[in-house]
Amino acid sequence: MTKAELIDAVAQNANVSKHDAERTISAFFELVVASAKKGEKVSWPGFGSFTSSTRKARTGRNPRTGEPVEVPASMAIKFSASSTLKAELNPTRK
Repeated sequence: MTKAELIDAVAQNANVSKHDAERTISAFFELVVASAKKGEKVSWPGFGSFTSSTRKARTGRNPRTGEPVEVPASMAIKFSASSTLKAELNPTRK
């Protein structure tokens, strides 16, 4: 699903304008990123949670030459699906 398709679907499901849907979705993602930068967890019960993690600096290898390359420390964002979402995506078969 593209960004435009997501905005269209949210606007239709929430019965709001596309402009309002786009502003709301953008605000949500901005808040998730801002919270992750602070090291805070953002949770939505029944869906999942977003957390940030720090990757340590390390020595990697250039795949073409095999030379060692220093990879700097960085932050990443992780999403963990809730058990409710996992159950919805993987229903048990009888």
